[in-house]
Amino acid sequence: MTKRRVGVVMGGWGAEREVSLRTGEGVAAALESRGHDVVRVVCGDDGDAALDVQLRRARVDVVFLALHGRGGEDGCAQGLLELLRIPYTGSGVLASALAMDKVKAKEMFRLHNVPTPPYYVVARAQLGELAEVHGSFGFPVVVKPRREGSSVGVGKCASPEELVGAVTRALDHDDSVLVERHVPGAEVHVGILDGQALGAIEVVPRGGLYDYTAKYTPGQTDYFCPPRVPATRLRGVVNLGLCAARALSCTGACRIDVIVTPGGNEYVLEVNTLPGMTATSLLPKIAAACGIDYPSLCEAILDGATLHAALPRTRAPAGPPRRRPARRSRSVVGEDLDPSDAEPRRAAG
Repeated sequence: MTKRRVGVVMGGWGAEREVSLRTGEGVAAALESRGHDVVRVVCGDDGDAALDVQLRRARVDVVFLALHGRGGEDGCAQGLLELLRIPYTGSGVLASALAMDKVKAKEMFRLHNVPTPPYYVVARAQLGELAEVHGSFGFPVVVKPRREGSSVGVGKCASPEELVGAVTRALDHDDSVLVERHVPGAEVHVGILDGQALGAIEVVPRGGLYDYTAKYTPGQTDYFCPPRVPATRLRGVVNLGLCAARALSCTGACRIDVIVTPGGNEYVLEVNTLPGMTATSLLPKIAAACGIDYPSLCEAILDGATLHAALPRTRAPAGPPRRRPARRSRSVVGEDLDPSDAEPRRAAG
């Protein structure tokens, strides 16, 4: 294993910043235990330098993305890394953007015959006519901000009055909201690494809804790995997770959330392209169940770091180099300045 200078990028700009910091610190410590030269790159706070500036200063060989949510999981950071030509973990720009946008992800699922619960979208301007938009859709429903992760702003409601409150709260996190039919059943999460299924885990939140608190507060959720699903049916659930990841062109590590109903149907809720790696996160639990410890999982994810966009290399112009006109250098206290540091002159005339 070649040891590399790894930038673990964490923090971010959204509601999941604290979770990202916990993920990043765990990953950084794990990679250091394997002998890698790790640089912690924290971004998103007012006191942090811009991400591109930090990466140039750090001179890293590869980036382990420990970001969650907007700016980090939606293709923005991925696009920057493509331009900087720094290989990174996880999916590329397009897959990241599709997976983060729950509506676009559902459209891709339907295009690829991946079952997903019925839904509709509410824009901020439609809040006053929510009853008409909802129509005969029925209850209960689950309300989600269109572009958030970690179940931030998610609510379950069983009446028109609860719906108004849930949509209003979700609009605090996004300009449009997904209203999805609640499908009763077991919530099973499938872990995938480099196109291969690692396994699955069933989560049972004690509060009834696998929201932000249930995800990140120890003791709020019970876990069953493997899930309490017959083996033959579990194979179908895992295969459905693989189909969902392929529908969005995901690579690296990802986690797919699936509802397994008592009636024999399965529905994909969403795909997470940068799944959490905290002590309570699901992907490390799935990996541990198949014999992969946390440092090994982090290193396996790092091994898959790559560039996706195949941008052409900048080529020097053909022919002999052009001679630049001599410029008189300036000096301050006897020290010559680099000509490129000189202030540009305004053209006369």
